[in-house]
Amino acid sequence: MSASFILTTPVVLLVFNRPETTARVFAAIRQARPSRLLIVADAARPGRADEAERCAEVRRIVSAVDWPCEVLRDYADVNLGCRRRVASGLDWVFDQVEQAIILEDDCLPDPSFFRFCQELLERYREDRQVGMISGDNFQFGRRFGDDSYYFSRYFHIWGWATWRDRWKDDYDVDLTRWPQAREQGLLAEILEGRAERRDWGKVLENSWRGRIDTWDYQWVFANWAARRLCILPAVNLVSNIGFGAMATHTKAACELANVPTRAISFPLAHPAKTVRNREADAASRHRPSRRSLWDALRGVVGGRG
Repeated sequence: MSASFILTTPVVLLVFNRPETTARVFAAIRQARPSRLLIVADAARPGRADEAERCAEVRRIVSAVDWPCEVLRDYADVNLGCRRRVASGLDWVFDQVEQAIILEDDCLPDPSFFRFCQELLERYREDRQVGMISGDNFQFGRRFGDDSYYFSRYFHIWGWATWRDRWKDDYDVDLTRWPQAREQGLLAEILEGRAERRDWGKVLENSWRGRIDTWDYQWVFANWAARRLCILPAVNLVSNIGFGAMATHTKAACELANVPTRAISFPLAHPAKTVRNREADAASRHRPSRRSLWDALRGVVGGRG
């Protein structure tokens, strides 16, 4: 990251009960020195041995802001769970700020991630075809042209950024629009493969019925329903370091665990048009039923690790 770069975009850190990963992610944020930091924390679950102490340690770690920075905190007094804590936390975030870069406590960014997000938040602020900017690339070295990023229908949120209007206008944690969208064939319009449509239909149905304690499928649906695209970098800028026994979802390691990061080069090379890269999407298609990716799926589309 250039020594002249100044991070003026607010940064959001979502934390819970993992001091070890939180300390590493917070160190990366400290290095970036944002001028505004918003911290969203869940509380310990009842009856979980040592969890209250771990949550307290996490809050102690993120209190060590030793650079010029406005810090805002939204700390739950009782455990809200993944679905309600992240959704309500981001609602609060976008009550405070117009745009934000968002990291969870297990998403370790390359320093260039922050500049990448900040520049593209400015560039695509008024382009409502773009729903968000991701720091994730799961192409494992495959490149699709010389641009610094491409547009995708997949919304990967292990390190991401978006705007208030995209979140506030379209996100609905309860998926109240899903039944109508299901009947109108939304997935047939968005997804090309029959198996992919079937599997995404199942997870959206289960999310709507409250069978999955998550917030992330709702964000994917919001962007699909709005016919928006996600910006994905040409190199991987964020590594998920949270796979393991302490994780809520990503307990079993797979090929998406600890993917190495690379710095992206500046100035960025921009695509000529805001058009989905079908070749890149075909190479990285993700289906919920793929067993090797099931535990990682929350991270493919988002969620607490």
